[in-house]
Amino acid sequence: MGKILNLLFCILLSNFIISYAQNCSSYSFTNNAIYATCVSLPVQNSHLYWTYHPTNGTVDIAYRHAGVPASQWVAWALNVDGRGMIGAQALVALPSSNGSLQAYTSSVTGYGTTLQQSSLSFGVPVIRAENSNGDVVIYATLVLPGGRTSFNQVWQSGPVSNGAPSAHAMASENRNSLGTVDFVSGVTGAGGAVGGSLLHRRNTHGVLNAVSWGILMPMGAMVARYLKVFKVAHPAWFYIHVACQATAYGVGVAGWGTGLKLGSDSEGIEYTSHRNIGITLFALGTLQVFALLLRPKPDHKYRIYWNIYHASVGYAVIALGITNVFKGLDILDPEKKWKHAYIGVLISLGVIAAILEAFTWFIVLTRKKEEKQQVPPGNGAYASNGYGHGHNQEA
Repeated sequence: MGKILNLLFCILLSNFIISYAQNCSSYSFTNNAIYATCVSLPVQNSHLYWTYHPTNGTVDIAYRHAGVPASQWVAWALNVDGRGMIGAQALVALPSSNGSLQAYTSSVTGYGTTLQQSSLSFGVPVIRAENSNGDVVIYATLVLPGGRTSFNQVWQSGPVSNGAPSAHAMASENRNSLGTVDFVSGVTGAGGAVGGSLLHRRNTHGVLNAVSWGILMPMGAMVARYLKVFKVAHPAWFYIHVACQATAYGVGVAGWGTGLKLGSDSEGIEYTSHRNIGITLFALGTLQVFALLLRPKPDHKYRIYWNIYHASVGYAVIALGITNVFKGLDILDPEKKWKHAYIGVLISLGVIAAILEAFTWFIVLTRKKEEKQQVPPGNGAYASNGYGHGHNQEA
């Protein structure tokens, strides 16, 4: 039994080694270059090869992005003073209209960058790129700054528009395309999601809006529709409804504000439908707040029209809010559990609403039946409000 287990272990180990070798060390470059170290990066099917020269503080590198479409740009960068995209010193491979690759350097200064050609904060005496059987490879020699050998690294790919790099996707792989590299020890590390504080603000924006427009607003509408049928809930249902919707609006305004800040800090990255729905939500929500101040008294002849308007706009806000939450989840692309959790909340609210809807109609129909039974026969419409019976007695 022990021999069988040892054999299985050896087979698994050999498969792992073979698989790793196929990804990294077994690759043959077209110029027959051999590098001292290679690592397979955690996402985007990318690999980094290098040879460090301690005598002059330079490193020869080859960055390989496997299986990338011929129409996409590819970039690998060191971030000398920071982490993530801002401040990255990039090596770029840009496809030309004739199918060749242009290799150049670009210093990234903002999220709206189009990776314009510029010099880096350290020397790059050699740079070139090639496309070999669907793998884009960037070759370069770097003069490492300040005698350092350990840096943060970033790698990306994206579409080309009008001959210039366009914004890359914001899928999970793109947001996690960063880490660390030490050219002496050969150690690399994953760096988590790209963006640092920017990603934190995106998550904050998503949570605030999911809680406000996507959860509290529907709950406030349910309070108004279902609690007011209970006589004991008067007038408490109204104040609960106002408190719930006011809280939702306040949290929603905070979420809307973070969205505006994200938009200004992410120049060149646009989510048009998500933004437009957000603007519409804020406008309709604000309109509801001001409409509350102009609410006619219950016996006013225009109150029925105000009620229709208030309910229509309210349900529109709820529908748009839920739609935009799902659009935001698609943009953030978090772990599946978060989307499933929100769907679970909506299903729970839907089940509760269905039960209360049935119970509400039961109460309303029961009351109408009881009111009909209480009307004395022959008194007609006058008896329905007590006026006819009293009038006859007075007469």
